[in-house]
Amino acid sequence: MHDDRTLAAERRGLEAEQHVVDALYARLDDVRDEAGRRLAGIRREGPSGSPQNRSERDAFATLYEDRIMQLDAVEDRLCFGRLDMSDGERFYVGRIGLSDADHAPLLTDWRAPAAQAFYAATAANPGGVINRRHLTTRGRTVVAVEDDVLDVERLHEAGLDEGLAGEGALLAALGARRTGRMGDIVATIQTEQDEVIRAPLTGALVVQGGPGTGKTAVALHRAAFLMYHHREQLERRGVLMIGPSRQFLRYIDHVLPSLGETGAVSTTLAGLVREATITGVESDEVAALKGRTEMATVVKNAVRERQRVPQADQEVRIDGRTVVIRRSDVKEAQSRARREGRPHNDARAAFAKDMISRLTNQLMEQLESHLDADDRIELERDVRDSKPIRVMLNLCWLPVSPAQLLRDLFSKPHLLDYAARSFDQAERDLLLRPASAPFTEADIPLLDEAAELLGDMPGDAPRAASSEASEEELDYARSVLDTFGGDGMVSAESLAARMKGSETRMSVAERAMRDRTWTYGHVVVDEAQELSPMAWRMLLRRCPTRSFTIVGDVAQVASAAGTRWWPETMDPLFGDSWQMRELTISYRIPAAVAEVAQAFATAARLPVSELRAARELDDAVATTAVDGVDALMSTAARVAAQHASEMADGEGGLVAVIVPDTMAASARAAVAASAVDGADVEVHTARETKGLEFDVAVVVEPAAIAARPGDLYVALTRPTRRLEIVHAEALPAGLA
Repeated sequence: MHDDRTLAAERRGLEAEQHVVDALYARLDDVRDEAGRRLAGIRREGPSGSPQNRSERDAFATLYEDRIMQLDAVEDRLCFGRLDMSDGERFYVGRIGLSDADHAPLLTDWRAPAAQAFYAATAANPGGVINRRHLTTRGRTVVAVEDDVLDVERLHEAGLDEGLAGEGALLAALGARRTGRMGDIVATIQTEQDEVIRAPLTGALVVQGGPGTGKTAVALHRAAFLMYHHREQLERRGVLMIGPSRQFLRYIDHVLPSLGETGAVSTTLAGLVREATITGVESDEVAALKGRTEMATVVKNAVRERQRVPQADQEVRIDGRTVVIRRSDVKEAQSRARREGRPHNDARAAFAKDMISRLTNQLMEQLESHLDADDRIELERDVRDSKPIRVMLNLCWLPVSPAQLLRDLFSKPHLLDYAARSFDQAERDLLLRPASAPFTEADIPLLDEAAELLGDMPGDAPRAASSEASEEELDYARSVLDTFGGDGMVSAESLAARMKGSETRMSVAERAMRDRTWTYGHVVVDEAQELSPMAWRMLLRRCPTRSFTIVGDVAQVASAAGTRWWPETMDPLFGDSWQMRELTISYRIPAAVAEVAQAFATAARLPVSELRAARELDDAVATTAVDGVDALMSTAARVAAQHASEMADGEGGLVAVIVPDTMAASARAAVAASAVDGADVEVHTARETKGLEFDVAVVVEPAAIAARPGDLYVALTRPTRRLEIVHAEALPAGLA
């Protein structure tokens, strides 16, 4: 128990830290106000002046807007740590770096090399740190401090041992209620996580870890770290973040901005593909077939089939004269067009131009030899305007969209027989479906493959302009900064990119999403075990440097075309340029929940990773058996409502009812009927919960979910406080 002197010392410690935090927020306000004043000044000037002057003003305005957005995003928990060093130096760690008006450092960015000791220092290897203090703030108020003493003797010598405090910043963070949005871990990053976050940019880094080990949080923090340390490289091309679902992206959407970064592009695989409205569902057998790399050849053959040669020479009358569309001419013109290496729809223009020239030559030979260049132009126009010739050229080389190509391919047996001739008849029969069938998740990589081979349809918007600035443009940007007065908020590189035109004044995300061929500087893939070989092809196209952060857990794979052993997938993609790190400590799920999930996974022979839970909670697992299916939903809804009611009366939190796919509708009805005012209960299938977390998870009928063992392993590992299992059937092996 604390005595009065200890409590008084702790209060003095809180007051001292509050004084520091007040000063930091005051500086944050000053920097933000200054950016706002400069932005307002630029806007007051209005659209007057030369086009060059307007471009310069627009570029500055956009950059100040971005800066203000960044400063707004780091408002919460601006400063969260302090390091006391053995050489007497003390510095504070926060979400961004801040300096005073004289450029003296006030706050160290968590990604800076100097801040690494905040995460990596241990008592065995303190690295010059004698004390690490965690600051907990609510709004702009310091509500608690906690000290990790790493060198007691030096701490005593320095006179810093008075007023030490702490009950465990990490465990306090783990005990926080869920809010439906992901919380960052920047204040509580642990050593094995920090090593992953700060790993070199080169090549591909695979992060394998069991449930609750913080894979997603680590991936996001790594993205922020790389964007900070490789800004010149990544700011131009951007970082692509691939998540498993739109719900997951909403769950994480505020994390990178809160870490000081607003330039990443977050989307699903479907979000990278135009025309990709995914509403269809297909069998695992079909999904596995579509995920095979051989489908790239199938799509290529389907595109080639659109480049046809007529069965016989065709005669066409033009103004009383006959020209012949010869099969040999069509073959030669197609071969020339293909040699240019352009996509199908783009290359059609070269084919058509070649054929029109050949047909014009036929007309020229039939007329007097003294015809001049103007006469030839007129004859070419006649050939081009001839409807029969336009029809024939389209039949020989028809523009087509990716969506239409796939609809035709999977609905016409003769096309599938031609394109998928390496597949056996049973496999081709599996792929057949009506032309009106909706697209499925497994179609996304096929649509992207087709888009790569086809190119844009005639009349589609051109690609976004490059934002790469020449040295001359950089020199000019530097002179503009000298004229306006540089303030450190705007670099010459970013200003030059902004001044290249209206296209480049868009954000990286906007430009990248407008340009299907955009290539990124780095790609982060979450739940990567779900990706098929065809899905990996579409991501590699978007990052030719093969710079990836890949996080997942092979034990949680649900896709029939996914990864069950990392080397099997990574070796063909990256060769020797990939490495794997493992996260072994589960910070999210209680020990009892981890034991239950691991027991099931072992019995189901899932490839589970080593997993150690960081905390023990009493009564973390409960099992309720009911008589008959009718009682399942009512019992599950009652249990969920009880937990939700308790949370609504306390600090709040989230409860999820996780059900087999076939029970989702009845579960939602039962939960709605048992609703408690102010309580928050969600209903999900097991696959929908991938990557999410809840305070309480009520898992209904595990035996039905276990038809896909990975799905049940996911469902069992979603809770941070309590797992409730409600069942009528016998429990699967490992749970009984």
